Amino acid sequence: MRCHEVDYEIIGNSMPLVEVELDPQETVIAEAGAMAYMETGIEFEARMGDGSQPESGFFSKLMSAGKRAISGESIFMTHFTNQGMGKSRVAFAAPYPGTLLALDLSQYGEQITCQKDSFLAAALGTEVTMAFHRKLGTGFFGGEGFILQRLKGDGMVFIHAGGTLIKKELKGETLRVDTGCLVGFTDGIDYDIARAGSLKSMVFGGEGMFLATLSGHGHVWLQSLPFSRMADRVIAHAPSVGGSDRGEGSILGGIGRMIDGR
Repeated sequence: MRCHEVDYEIIGNSMPLVEVELDPQETVIAEAGAMAYMETGIEFEARMGDGSQPESGFFSKLMSAGKRAISGESIFMTHFTNQGMGKSRVAFAAPYPGTLLALDLSQYGEQITCQKDSFLAAALGTEVTMAFHRKLGTGFFGGEGFILQRLKGDGMVFIHAGGTLIKKELKGETLRVDTGCLVGFTDGIDYDIARAGSLKSMVFGGEGMFLATLSGHGHVWLQSLPFSRMADRVIAHAPSVGGSDRGEGSILGGIGRMIDGR
């Protein structure tokens, strides 16, 4: 086993967190800002890289950090290590309402590809790299663009999905999904984009101009509530700057906005 063998418990439903139990000298890595709480004995340190290749030189780590910077991610990852004498726990919280998925990579060919914002934490030894998509069309129109995240190893990883999580197993068929609803997929799945129907459907259908197509043999994880969709709804219904205390859903609220010129 290359990765540290960690125990865990997922707590909660709509706003879950994962509590990871570490034996002495075991380590879990996480994105910056994901930690919710930790018990006595846990020490943390921000490091450049995921720690999967401790023998790699400074230049290799710098290249990896550069890829993360290009993708908009922090160049540092936080390493949480149990420096105590007994078992101790550290917890990581979901960034917005949804579902936490715990995956043992050894059961999925030791590699999955996921959207870059879905990764939460993983056992030390997991390689977390950016996967720049090779197809130009997918890069321009595929939601996450050229940038996906590849997780390699033989231990536990924890990823987050917005809303309800759906798992599909493809056996040669093709699945078309909204680009934002894709969470991740295993090796054997080919990811591409396709036009969303006719020109009229693309412009007026409300489903976007392109859909992600997933085909082949393997597993696909989908989410019902992409963060971008939730953010758009919140922004659309948020009161304007300097808004009044009139109820948003009331008749008086609508009349008041008309009088105010809004």
